[in-house]
Amino acid sequence: MEYRFLGRSGLKVSALSFGSWVTFGEQVDTDLAYNQMKTAYDAGVNFFDNAEAYEMGKSETIMGQVIKKAEWKRSDLVLSTKIFWGGEGENDQGLSFKHIKEGTEASLRRLQTDYVDLIFCHRPDKFTPVEETVWAMNQMINEGKALYWGTSEWSADQIRKAYDFARENHLRPPLMEQPEYNMFKRDKVEKEFSALYEDIGLGTTIWSPLASGLLTGKYNDGIPEGSRLDLEKYSWLRKKLLESEEGKAKLRKVANLAAVSDEIGVPMPQLALAWCLNNENVSTVITGASTVEQVEQNMKTMDILDKVDEGVMSKIEEILDNKPKEDIDWRRN
Repeated sequence: MEYRFLGRSGLKVSALSFGSWVTFGEQVDTDLAYNQMKTAYDAGVNFFDNAEAYEMGKSETIMGQVIKKAEWKRSDLVLSTKIFWGGEGENDQGLSFKHIKEGTEASLRRLQTDYVDLIFCHRPDKFTPVEETVWAMNQMINEGKALYWGTSEWSADQIRKAYDFARENHLRPPLMEQPEYNMFKRDKVEKEFSALYEDIGLGTTIWSPLASGLLTGKYNDGIPEGSRLDLEKYSWLRKKLLESEEGKAKLRKVANLAAVSDEIGVPMPQLALAWCLNNENVSTVITGASTVEQVEQNMKTMDILDKVDEGVMSKIEEILDNKPKEDIDWRRN
Protein backbone atom coordinates (compact mmCIF):
# COMPACT_ATOMS: atom_id res chain seq x y z
CA MET A 1 0.00 0.00 0.00
CA GLU A 2 1.06 3.56 -0.68
CA TYR A 3 0.34 6.30 1.85
CA ARG A 4 -0.20 9.93 0.97
CA PHE A 5 -0.37 13.09 3.05
CA LEU A 6 -3.90 14.45 3.35
CA GLY A 7 -3.44 17.87 1.84
CA ARG A 8 -1.12 20.17 3.70
CA SER A 9 -1.20 18.17 6.93
CA GLY A 10 0.97 15.60 8.62
CA LEU A 11 -1.77 12.96 8.42
CA LYS A 12 -1.14 10.04 6.08
CA VAL A 13 -3.98 8.09 4.50
CA SER A 14 -3.82 4.95 2.41
CA ALA A 15 -3.98 5.68 -1.32
CA LEU A 16 -6.89 3.25 -1.51
CA SER A 17 -9.47 3.51 1.25
CA PHE A 18 -12.74 1.75 2.05
CA GLY A 19 -16.20 3.29 2.24
CA SER A 20 -19.60 1.93 3.23
CA TRP A 21 -21.99 4.01 1.12
CA VAL A 22 -24.79 1.96 -0.51
CA THR A 23 -23.51 -1.41 0.70
CA PHE A 24 -23.45 -1.50 4.53
CA GLY A 25 -26.92 -2.18 5.85
CA GLU A 26 -28.31 -2.62 2.34
CA GLN A 27 -26.27 -5.31 0.60
CA VAL A 28 -23.81 -6.07 3.41
CA ASP A 29 -24.49 -7.34 6.94
CA THR A 30 -22.09 -7.23 9.89
CA ASP A 31 -20.40 -10.56 9.18
CA LEU A 32 -19.71 -9.72 5.55
CA ALA A 33 -18.65 -6.21 6.53
CA TYR A 34 -16.10 -7.68 8.94
CA ASN A 35 -14.59 -9.84 6.20
CA GLN A 36 -14.51 -6.93 3.77
CA MET A 37 -12.92 -4.47 6.19
CA LYS A 38 -10.41 -7.05 7.40
CA THR A 39 -9.41 -7.78 3.80
CA ALA A 40 -8.92 -4.06 3.18
CA TYR A 41 -7.06 -3.59 6.48
CA ASP A 42 -4.77 -6.53 5.77
CA ALA A 43 -3.97 -4.95 2.41
CA GLY A 44 -2.82 -1.78 4.17
CA VAL A 45 -5.98 0.34 4.17
CA ASN A 46 -6.09 2.68 7.16
CA PHE A 47 -8.88 5.07 6.12
CA PHE A 48 -12.49 3.93 6.54
CA ASP A 49 -15.18 6.35 5.41
CA ASN A 50 -18.77 6.69 6.66
CA ALA A 51 -21.61 9.17 7.19
CA GLU A 52 -24.60 9.67 9.45
CA ALA A 53 -26.87 9.53 6.40
CA TYR A 54 -25.76 6.10 5.18
CA GLU A 55 -28.75 3.85 5.86
CA MET A 56 -29.80 6.38 8.50
CA GLY A 57 -26.94 5.50 10.81
CA LYS A 58 -27.01 1.73 10.35
CA SER A 59 -23.84 1.85 8.28
CA GLU A 60 -21.96 3.51 11.15
CA THR A 61 -23.37 0.97 13.60
CA ILE A 62 -22.09 -1.91 11.49
CA MET A 63 -18.66 -0.33 11.06
CA GLY A 64 -18.42 0.28 14.79
CA GLN A 65 -19.26 -3.35 15.51
CA VAL A 66 -16.61 -4.52 13.03
CA ILE A 67 -13.89 -2.36 14.53
CA LYS A 68 -14.76 -3.54 18.03
CA LYS A 69 -14.71 -7.18 16.93
CA ALA A 70 -11.43 -6.79 15.05
CA GLU A 71 -9.74 -5.15 18.06
CA TRP A 72 -7.61 -2.96 15.83
CA LYS A 73 -5.43 -0.34 17.46
CA ARG A 74 -7.34 2.95 17.24
CA SER A 75 -4.24 4.95 16.31
CA ASP A 76 -3.77 2.72 13.26
CA LEU A 77 -7.14 3.82 11.86
CA VAL A 78 -8.34 6.98 10.16
CA LEU A 79 -12.11 7.10 10.60
CA SER A 80 -14.52 9.61 9.15
CA THR A 81 -18.12 10.64 9.28
CA LYS A 82 -20.12 13.22 7.38
CA ILE A 83 -22.78 15.45 8.90
CA PHE A 84 -25.86 16.88 7.20
CA TRP A 85 -28.74 14.37 7.00
CA GLY A 86 -29.35 12.98 10.48
CA GLY A 87 -33.09 12.42 10.64
CA GLU A 88 -36.53 13.89 10.00
CA GLY A 89 -36.68 16.41 12.85
CA GLU A 90 -36.54 20.13 12.15
CA ASN A 91 -33.01 20.35 13.51
CA ASP A 92 -31.78 16.93 12.40
CA GLN A 93 -30.49 18.23 9.06
CA GLY A 94 -28.12 20.87 7.83
CA LEU A 95 -25.01 22.46 9.27
CA SER A 96 -26.30 24.44 12.24
CA PHE A 97 -24.19 24.39 15.40
CA LYS A 98 -26.93 22.32 17.06
CA HIS A 99 -27.04 19.61 14.41
CA ILE A 100 -23.28 19.44 13.97
CA LYS A 101 -22.83 18.88 17.71
CA GLU A 102 -25.70 16.42 18.15
CA GLY A 103 -25.03 14.66 14.84
CA THR A 104 -21.36 14.21 15.66
CA GLU A 105 -22.08 12.81 19.11
CA ALA A 106 -24.64 10.37 17.66
CA SER A 107 -22.14 9.20 15.04
CA LEU A 108 -19.49 8.60 17.68
CA ARG A 109 -21.90 6.45 19.67
CA ARG A 110 -22.72 4.36 16.63
CA LEU A 111 -19.06 4.00 15.65
CA GLN A 112 -18.17 3.19 19.28
CA THR A 113 -15.25 5.60 19.29
CA ASP A 114 -14.32 8.73 21.21
CA TYR A 115 -13.41 10.68 18.09
CA VAL A 116 -13.29 10.59 14.32
CA ASP A 117 -10.14 11.64 12.55
CA LEU A 118 -12.05 13.38 9.75
CA ILE A 119 -15.43 15.06 9.88
CA PHE A 120 -17.06 16.40 6.74
CA CYS A 121 -19.86 18.85 6.04
CA HIS A 122 -21.71 16.45 3.73
CA ARG A 123 -23.17 19.24 1.56
CA PRO A 124 -23.30 23.05 1.72
CA ASP A 125 -26.21 24.45 3.71
CA LYS A 126 -27.72 27.56 2.15
CA PHE A 127 -29.72 28.31 5.29
CA THR A 128 -26.84 28.32 7.79
CA PRO A 129 -24.23 31.10 7.70
CA VAL A 130 -20.86 29.61 6.86
CA GLU A 131 -19.47 31.42 9.92
CA GLU A 132 -21.71 29.33 12.19
CA THR A 133 -20.60 26.12 10.50
CA VAL A 134 -16.91 26.99 10.79
CA TRP A 135 -17.30 27.82 14.49
CA ALA A 136 -19.17 24.54 15.06
CA MET A 137 -16.53 22.43 13.32
CA ASN A 138 -13.80 24.20 15.23
CA GLN A 139 -15.64 23.42 18.46
CA MET A 140 -15.86 19.72 17.58
CA ILE A 141 -12.09 19.73 17.23
CA ASN A 142 -11.65 21.67 20.49
CA GLU A 143 -13.83 19.10 22.27
CA GLY A 144 -11.68 16.28 20.91
CA LYS A 145 -14.53 14.76 18.89
CA ALA A 146 -12.73 15.25 15.58
CA LEU A 147 -9.16 15.97 14.51
CA TYR A 148 -9.64 17.54 11.08
CA TRP A 149 -12.67 18.89 9.25
CA GLY A 150 -13.56 19.34 5.64
CA THR A 151 -16.35 19.44 3.10
CA SER A 152 -18.07 17.24 0.55
CA GLU A 153 -19.43 18.51 -2.76
CA TRP A 154 -18.77 22.15 -1.91
CA SER A 155 -17.70 24.60 -4.60
CA ALA A 156 -14.23 26.13 -4.62
CA ASP A 157 -15.73 29.52 -3.69
CA GLN A 158 -17.58 28.03 -0.71
CA ILE A 159 -14.45 26.27 0.54
CA ARG A 160 -12.36 29.41 0.19
CA LYS A 161 -14.94 31.50 2.04
CA ALA A 162 -14.91 29.03 4.95
CA TYR A 163 -11.11 28.87 4.89
CA ASP A 164 -10.70 32.65 4.89
CA PHE A 165 -13.16 33.13 7.77
CA ALA A 166 -11.37 30.47 9.81
CA ARG A 167 -7.95 32.05 9.24
CA GLU A 168 -9.20 35.54 10.03
CA ASN A 169 -10.66 34.33 13.33
CA HIS A 170 -7.85 31.95 14.36
CA LEU A 171 -10.03 28.87 13.89
CA ARG A 172 -9.20 25.53 12.30
CA PRO A 173 -9.83 25.82 8.55
CA PRO A 174 -11.20 23.06 6.31
CA LEU A 175 -8.45 20.67 5.25
CA MET A 176 -10.08 18.30 2.78
CA GLU A 177 -12.91 17.97 0.28
CA GLN A 178 -14.71 14.77 -0.71
CA PRO A 179 -15.79 15.21 -4.34
CA GLU A 180 -17.01 12.74 -6.92
CA TYR A 181 -14.13 12.00 -9.31
CA ASN A 182 -13.76 9.49 -12.10
CA MET A 183 -13.09 9.28 -15.82
CA PHE A 184 -16.49 10.83 -16.53
CA LYS A 185 -16.51 13.43 -13.73
CA ARG A 186 -13.39 15.61 -13.91
CA ASP A 187 -14.00 19.36 -13.93
CA LYS A 188 -14.21 20.01 -10.20
CA VAL A 189 -11.09 18.07 -9.17
CA GLU A 190 -8.96 18.89 -12.19
CA LYS A 191 -9.95 22.51 -12.82
CA GLU A 192 -12.22 24.18 -10.26
CA PHE A 193 -10.05 23.17 -7.29
CA SER A 194 -6.71 23.69 -9.05
CA ALA A 195 -5.79 26.88 -7.18
CA LEU A 196 -6.85 25.45 -3.80
CA TYR A 197 -4.24 22.68 -3.82
CA GLU A 198 -1.42 25.19 -3.73
CA ASP A 199 -3.14 28.13 -2.01
CA ILE A 200 -4.66 26.36 1.01
CA GLY A 201 -3.21 22.85 0.75
CA LEU A 202 -6.53 21.15 0.03
CA GLY A 203 -6.60 17.35 0.28
CA THR A 204 -9.13 15.18 -1.54
CA THR A 205 -10.83 11.93 -0.53
CA ILE A 206 -12.58 11.10 -3.77
CA TRP A 207 -15.73 8.99 -4.09
CA SER A 208 -17.35 7.05 -6.95
CA PRO A 209 -14.06 6.31 -8.78
CA LEU A 210 -15.88 3.60 -10.76
CA ALA A 211 -18.79 5.91 -11.67
CA SER A 212 -21.26 3.84 -9.64
CA GLY A 213 -20.03 0.66 -11.29
CA LEU A 214 -20.21 1.93 -14.87
CA LEU A 215 -16.42 1.76 -15.24
CA THR A 216 -16.26 -1.87 -14.16
CA GLY A 217 -17.76 -2.86 -17.50
CA LYS A 218 -20.38 -5.00 -15.76
CA TYR A 219 -23.25 -2.97 -17.25
CA ASN A 220 -22.08 -3.27 -20.85
CA ASP A 221 -24.52 -6.13 -21.49
CA GLY A 222 -27.33 -5.19 -19.13
CA ILE A 223 -27.89 -4.99 -15.37
CA PRO A 224 -26.58 -7.95 -13.33
CA GLU A 225 -29.00 -9.25 -10.71
CA GLY A 226 -28.16 -7.95 -7.24
CA SER A 227 -25.98 -5.10 -8.48
CA ARG A 228 -26.48 -1.54 -7.22
CA LEU A 229 -28.46 -0.51 -10.30
CA ASP A 230 -30.71 -3.53 -9.79
CA LEU A 231 -31.93 -2.10 -6.47
CA GLU A 232 -35.27 -0.29 -6.65
CA LYS A 233 -34.12 2.54 -4.39
CA TYR A 234 -31.43 3.39 -6.96
CA SER A 235 -33.76 3.46 -9.96
CA TRP A 236 -32.94 7.17 -10.33
CA LEU A 237 -29.27 6.25 -10.73
CA ARG A 238 -30.12 3.52 -13.23
CA LYS A 239 -32.04 5.98 -15.39
CA LYS A 240 -29.21 8.50 -15.21
CA LEU A 241 -26.41 6.08 -16.01
CA LEU A 242 -27.96 3.57 -18.40
CA GLU A 243 -31.21 4.87 -19.82
CA SER A 244 -30.25 8.41 -20.83
CA GLU A 245 -28.47 9.36 -24.07
CA GLU A 246 -25.54 10.59 -22.00
CA GLY A 247 -25.38 7.26 -20.19
CA LYS A 248 -25.48 5.31 -23.43
CA ALA A 249 -22.62 7.42 -24.81
CA LYS A 250 -20.59 6.63 -21.70
CA LEU A 251 -21.24 2.91 -22.15
CA ARG A 252 -19.80 3.13 -25.65
CA LYS A 253 -16.67 4.71 -24.19
CA VAL A 254 -16.47 1.99 -21.55
CA ALA A 255 -16.44 -0.60 -24.32
CA ASN A 256 -13.45 1.16 -25.89
CA LEU A 257 -11.74 1.43 -22.52
CA ALA A 258 -12.19 -2.32 -22.08
CA ALA A 259 -10.02 -2.82 -25.15
CA VAL A 260 -7.24 -0.84 -23.46
CA SER A 261 -7.58 -2.84 -20.26
CA ASP A 262 -7.38 -6.09 -22.25
CA GLU A 263 -4.32 -4.85 -24.10
CA ILE A 264 -2.32 -4.23 -20.91
CA GLY A 265 -3.83 -7.15 -18.99
CA VAL A 266 -5.49 -5.06 -16.29
CA PRO A 267 -9.16 -5.54 -15.23
CA MET A 268 -11.39 -2.55 -15.93
CA PRO A 269 -12.01 -1.67 -12.25
CA GLN A 270 -8.28 -1.58 -11.56
CA LEU A 271 -7.68 0.55 -14.66
CA ALA A 272 -10.26 3.08 -13.47
CA LEU A 273 -8.81 3.17 -9.95
CA ALA A 274 -5.25 3.52 -11.24
CA TRP A 275 -6.38 6.39 -13.50
CA CYS A 276 -7.63 8.26 -10.41
CA LEU A 277 -4.46 7.53 -8.45
CA ASN A 278 -2.36 9.03 -11.23
CA ASN A 279 -3.70 12.44 -10.25
CA GLU A 280 -1.22 13.85 -7.74
CA ASN A 281 -3.94 15.94 -6.11
CA VAL A 282 -5.91 12.85 -5.10
CA SER A 283 -5.05 12.01 -1.49
CA THR A 284 -7.07 8.79 -1.37
CA VAL A 285 -9.53 6.90 -3.53
CA ILE A 286 -12.55 5.58 -1.59
CA THR A 287 -13.51 2.12 -2.81
CA GLY A 288 -16.69 0.22 -2.04
CA ALA A 289 -17.73 -3.38 -2.54
CA SER A 290 -20.58 -5.81 -2.03
CA THR A 291 -18.31 -8.88 -1.86
CA VAL A 292 -14.94 -9.77 -0.37
CA GLU A 293 -13.71 -10.70 -3.84
CA GLN A 294 -14.35 -7.15 -5.05
CA VAL A 295 -12.28 -5.79 -2.17
CA GLU A 296 -9.45 -8.13 -3.06
CA GLN A 297 -9.54 -7.08 -6.69
CA ASN A 298 -9.62 -3.39 -5.82
CA MET A 299 -6.62 -3.73 -3.55
CA LYS A 300 -4.60 -5.37 -6.33
CA THR A 301 -4.64 -2.01 -8.11
CA MET A 302 -1.52 -1.07 -6.18
CA ASP A 303 0.33 -3.90 -7.95
CA ILE A 304 -0.43 -2.69 -11.48
CA LEU A 305 0.09 1.07 -11.22
CA ASP A 306 3.26 0.93 -13.32
CA LYS A 307 1.26 -0.56 -16.20
CA VAL A 308 -0.95 2.53 -16.40
CA ASP A 309 1.89 4.71 -17.68
CA GLU A 310 1.87 7.89 -19.75
CA GLY A 311 1.24 5.96 -22.95
CA VAL A 312 -1.82 4.23 -21.51
CA MET A 313 -3.06 7.48 -20.00
CA SER A 314 -2.82 9.08 -23.46
CA LYS A 315 -4.90 6.29 -25.00
CA ILE A 316 -7.50 6.74 -22.27
CA GLU A 317 -7.56 10.49 -22.89
CA GLU A 318 -8.27 9.95 -26.58
CA ILE A 319 -11.23 7.72 -25.75
CA LEU A 320 -12.66 9.95 -23.04
CA ASP A 321 -12.19 13.23 -24.94
CA ASN A 322 -13.45 15.15 -21.91
CA LYS A 323 -10.39 16.82 -20.42
CA PRO A 324 -11.40 20.11 -18.75
CA LYS A 325 -10.64 23.04 -21.02
CA GLU A 326 -7.90 25.41 -19.95
CA ASP A 327 -8.76 29.06 -19.40
CA ILE A 328 -8.43 31.13 -22.54
CA ASP A 329 -5.21 33.11 -22.87
CA TRP A 330 -6.76 36.28 -24.23
CA ARG A 331 -3.30 37.80 -24.81
CA ARG A 332 -2.74 35.22 -27.53
CA ASN A 333 -6.24 35.10 -28.98
